[in-house]
Amino acid sequence: MTFGKYALMLAPVALVLTVPGSAQNSPARMDQVVAHMKAVSTMTSTFTQTDRRGGTLSGKLLLKRPGHVRFEYQKDVPLLIVGDGKALTMVDYEVRQVQRWPIRNSPLAALLDPGQDLRRFGKIVETSTNDVISVAVRDPKRPEFGVITMVFVRKADAPGGLTLNGWVALDSKNNRSTIRLADVKYNDNIPSSAFTWKDPRPVRRKS
Repeated sequence: MTFGKYALMLAPVALVLTVPGSAQNSPARMDQVVAHMKAVSTMTSTFTQTDRRGGTLSGKLLLKRPGHVRFEYQKDVPLLIVGDGKALTMVDYEVRQVQRWPIRNSPLAALLDPGQDLRRFGKIVETSTNDVISVAVRDPKRPEFGVITMVFVRKADAPGGLTLNGWVALDSKNNRSTIRLADVKYNDNIPSSAFTWKDPRPVRRKS
């Protein structure tokens, strides 16, 4: 999913140390994650993205389920990623290029679809504390779509008692990146117009 000079390289690594043989109850934790996902209709936050080389970018994230997302990068990064409910669009304003692919072909599908069968495709990753729940999601029949490991932190006043702390993603080309979220807010009104984008490609005039 590399595109132009920048990319949202959508991987399996937990954001916390894993502990084998933990006594934590996996079914109960998965139930709590599913409850959280179903309780969230919208989410806004700031994000920091770190790629496999250690490079970092920041920006603002808007999410509206099902299928709508907007990654708006810092001002000096001419890149925009928008999900319109059906497809993800990556727009590189520097080189005036646009690329689209079905949401279902991206690891982000696990995040954007509240009806995603996490119990079928997700696996609890043991963590070093009961306050963190980590879920790795992969479709074994479609490994080319990559893996996303979502990390949730217990928070009493958040939907389902959890808040999304971030995720690590690995795409089909083994491009890995980590997304960390901050200032997360849930279920505020986000207009559909937030998930539109301006096409930078020159208009072809008919001769």
